[in-house]
Amino acid sequence: MDDRIEDAERQALAAIEHAPLRNPSRRSHSKSQQLCLVVSPSSKRNQVRKHSLYDGHIPKIVDQFHDPSCNGASEISHRYEHPPPIGGGDGDDTSERIQPLTEFVASGSATGIFKAPMRAAVHPNRPVALELRPHPLKETQSGKFLRTIGCTDSQLWAGQESGVRFWNFGDAYEMGTGLGARVRRGDEEAAPFYESGNTAPTTCMMVDKGTGLVWTGHKDGRIRSWKMGQTCLDESGVATPIKEGLSWQAHRGGPVLSMVMSSYGDLWAGFEGGVIKVWPWEAIEKSLSLSSGEKHMAAVLVERAMIDLKNQVIVNGVCNISSSDVKAMLSDYIRGRVWCAGAVSFSLWDARTKELVKVFNIDGQIENRAEMPTGQDRTVENDVKVKFSSTSKKEKSGGFLQRSRNAIMGAADAVRRVATRGAAAAVVFNEDTKKTEALEITADGTIWSGCSSGLLVQWDGNGNRLQDFNHHPFAVLCFCTHGSRVWVGYASGLIQLLDLDGNLIAGWVAHGSPVVKLAIGAGYVFSLATHGGVRGWNLASPGPLDKILRAELAAKEMLYTRRDSFKMLIGTWNVSQGKPPTESLKAWLGSAVLDVGILVVGLQEVEMGAGFLAMSAAKETVGLEGSAIGQMWQDAIGKTIQEGSTFERVGSRQLAALLVAIWQVVRKSIRTHVGDLEVGAVACGFGRAIGNKGGVGLRLRVHDRIICFVNCHLAAHLEAVNRRNADFDHIFRMMVFTRHSNLLNVAAASSPSSSQVLRPANGASANPEVERPELSDADMVIFFGDFNYRLFGITYDEARDLVSQRSFEWLRKKDQLRAEMKAGKVFHGMREAIIRFPPTYKFARNVPGLGGYDSGEKKRIPAWCDRIIYRDNRDNTLEESVSDCSLNCPIVSSILQYEACMEVTESDHKPVRCKLHVRMAHVDRSVRRKVFGEILKGNDEVRTLLQELSRVPETTVSTDNIMLQNQGSSSFEITNGSGENMATFHILCEGQSTINDDGEASHPRIRGSFGFPAWIEITPAAGIIRPEQVVEVCVRHKESHNSGDLVDRVVSKSRRSEDTSDKEVILAVNVQGSCSTDRKIHRVCVRYCHSTVNPIRVDSLTNSCSPTTAPLQRSEALHQLNIPNMDGVDHG
Repeated sequence: MDDRIEDAERQALAAIEHAPLRNPSRRSHSKSQQLCLVVSPSSKRNQVRKHSLYDGHIPKIVDQFHDPSCNGASEISHRYEHPPPIGGGDGDDTSERIQPLTEFVASGSATGIFKAPMRAAVHPNRPVALELRPHPLKETQSGKFLRTIGCTDSQLWAGQESGVRFWNFGDAYEMGTGLGARVRRGDEEAAPFYESGNTAPTTCMMVDKGTGLVWTGHKDGRIRSWKMGQTCLDESGVATPIKEGLSWQAHRGGPVLSMVMSSYGDLWAGFEGGVIKVWPWEAIEKSLSLSSGEKHMAAVLVERAMIDLKNQVIVNGVCNISSSDVKAMLSDYIRGRVWCAGAVSFSLWDARTKELVKVFNIDGQIENRAEMPTGQDRTVENDVKVKFSSTSKKEKSGGFLQRSRNAIMGAADAVRRVATRGAAAAVVFNEDTKKTEALEITADGTIWSGCSSGLLVQWDGNGNRLQDFNHHPFAVLCFCTHGSRVWVGYASGLIQLLDLDGNLIAGWVAHGSPVVKLAIGAGYVFSLATHGGVRGWNLASPGPLDKILRAELAAKEMLYTRRDSFKMLIGTWNVSQGKPPTESLKAWLGSAVLDVGILVVGLQEVEMGAGFLAMSAAKETVGLEGSAIGQMWQDAIGKTIQEGSTFERVGSRQLAALLVAIWQVVRKSIRTHVGDLEVGAVACGFGRAIGNKGGVGLRLRVHDRIICFVNCHLAAHLEAVNRRNADFDHIFRMMVFTRHSNLLNVAAASSPSSSQVLRPANGASANPEVERPELSDADMVIFFGDFNYRLFGITYDEARDLVSQRSFEWLRKKDQLRAEMKAGKVFHGMREAIIRFPPTYKFARNVPGLGGYDSGEKKRIPAWCDRIIYRDNRDNTLEESVSDCSLNCPIVSSILQYEACMEVTESDHKPVRCKLHVRMAHVDRSVRRKVFGEILKGNDEVRTLLQELSRVPETTVSTDNIMLQNQGSSSFEITNGSGENMATFHILCEGQSTINDDGEASHPRIRGSFGFPAWIEITPAAGIIRPEQVVEVCVRHKESHNSGDLVDRVVSKSRRSEDTSDKEVILAVNVQGSCSTDRKIHRVCVRYCHSTVNPIRVDSLTNSCSPTTAPLQRSEALHQLNIPNMDGVDHG
């Protein structure tokens, strides 16, 4: 088929030679479906099928495993001296033992991208993590994808698509039990957790420690509250759903995108279109005081108190703030301000007066006019999709033979239009790289913003740009900060640790997918990835603690190591544009699949012709793939293997003439550990844009190990060896796997807006692990297809004679592929069974036996074009071959069967199949988490080190009592008595009391997030104290301010009369170090005297106001986390 394209068609294709490559990160739409994954080969052994050549059968080979061509020093062969038992898969123990076939191993795998990835019981290049929720399979997370996380003092909360869940830190090291001891698929190895009933998807979350509530924003525009510390067990110990508290309809035009509690306790929320709304604390407090039977009244009360800030800044019909979505919000509690971030602009607000302070763009330039949404990029993409969708419909109605040259040229013009618009879209993309994705405020009062290009920008409290730096070219998705450290989460899965000046301290790959949220609690930085995995990293990591934990965990490797095995069948066939033949499919696959758990089939030349190829290239540029012929082949294969009862189809990927599809057996226990199917494609034909040559791939996760399948069709013709080598190299380096459209992770809603954020902005990477191609990081890679390598240095007649004599050892010496592999030029370090079947190319159609070899004018020399080659975790450079799997070499495979179906005559190629036995070692993460907890609890060296890291610097406060008059001010000093360690402080308000006529204080009322009442101003409310240094804190009385009459509707006259009453607040000065969440608390009572009629009785001040640190009891959850206790320390 390689020589069948007419000259006129070549000219038409030449017009689209420079067609744009498909964006690897663009979503694809396929006619094929992805279903649940299982691996379950049966116990029956497949019988070897005899080949039919001429009219007789091939006699049985006596010395089946002897290969004279492997005797030379330049040849490499592999043989198991003690073959492992081969059962029916899935760990079955059968009496059958099959000798694996001898393998040829290619050179060139010692270094570089072709070297098998390094594996170990404990990852050597990153800190040891608490795996609270191991990576769940995407197929198990429908409706349960985690979107965001937040930490309280004793719990980790997570917002998911159907509500919320939480983990108690006290159960963090326990074995996985799922929900109330009922294990649900995807959470088998997660620590015990509890979850709520179904709600609309959670889009954002905020922890309010002042009121003990967790606030969540949802896709339906509602804001909900959940009480911390709920006991979600009934009297019989059965789990009950988390109870929902106050909720109201915050917005009717879309989801709640971001939320924050201001330093005065008001709740701020951002929405689409630049809408910003505020709910005053007075309204929320009154609604929270109502009974559960008054929920409707409480919701109405809050809804009516809403302040729409965007409407307040519209002047003469022009809005002074951006109209882009409010993606991130930040409370500057040091200066009493709120930051709202759109895509490329910021608005700065006064948290006390709710007035707009400043609007500026990402470059720090002040903006004074509204930003009008253009939607240009969206219009361009929609236009392209509509045109190509209509073209696709016409294609179906026409048929291959009815396509005219006008259709060919029309497809070429379509590709040109896409390429032109793609250039315009590239300009838009350059603007997208400036988009703000995350905001954070550090202990020194600096504001940090992260961009989709990986750029980090520092701002002062007034919105002035200080400096920027870039340590990683992938999008910044989230921040968190503690003390003098800043953690940054990237779309590449990387976490970086920086100091307050922006200097890089450390970095590690935390997850295999984007890190969308970071949260600090119980001495850990918890990270959430898009796939739903949650890991905890010690605040002191990386450091000496990791070295100890790594060694201890590695020493206990056998406690959490598990082993499984299963069989896979790989099939490849160049079908030469034929239709699916039922009998041939049965001969090829029918009996061979009886004992396998995974079936992968690769087809080449499913459909050819210039018109089809051009149209496929055009559809690829807009994320469309698949064809009716490809679907027909999949359905026919499914019928052959009894799809629906025995097998189920998992997924597929088609690139023009190339198709790869995968099926799984419906039974067996390993089913719960197989999934995360992703697909990829790389074109190698005509300007690297047309899919007549190239590769299509599938990536599958089995027990947290990655297996990749790549179906290839490489360059044709005897002399094109270098082109074939280059095609393989291009496919290996450029293959990028993405999620299929029908099972896309909807949790990506929390991912960056730019569709390109998963790719480096400048084509480089600061992290060596990210630079490696995706195929390099797979534990097992299987290449199969029509590789087109021929026999060299031999004539047609000589090859025919050697084939008829079955002198395959002589033919193998003339094999181009084996020579190139031996020289380390292609398929570096990969393995292939010794070929013992006749060449599979080229045959005349419907002619059986050797008489079918090409006898026409060209007389193409027979060749083994159709091959199946693989690599597992074994290091081929070692002198001793690895015979069994382990956590250091998790996948060890062997070939049980490698043969061609010579009786099939419908194509000029013969189909080939290869059966592999895969032995796999993996980690029981639930058991390892328990072992990890036991090490923390029982290792004296670890406990001593944790105690040292938990020490809070010694600090003193100059006074515990302050009295203010109207518009008066006072101050106190905080002294860091430590001579070595830096301390951070954060001042909160633990409540406001009203002073009666007798000078007695009422019960204090706490505002949201320990916010300050509007009549007091604390400057600074947070900061850093260097060793042996002093910070002066000013306490000032301010006139109360209400935002119009909105608050008046919910605040009673008695409450407003408090403005003229004497008042008292309790200030809590929280002091912490940099490597622990432990804190010391100093309390200062501030009393405001409106008049001097009633004398102030000092002895009536709150008893909790002590000049020394107030000792607080250690929380039970942190006690179980083994954080060492200290006198006068609150372990928050």
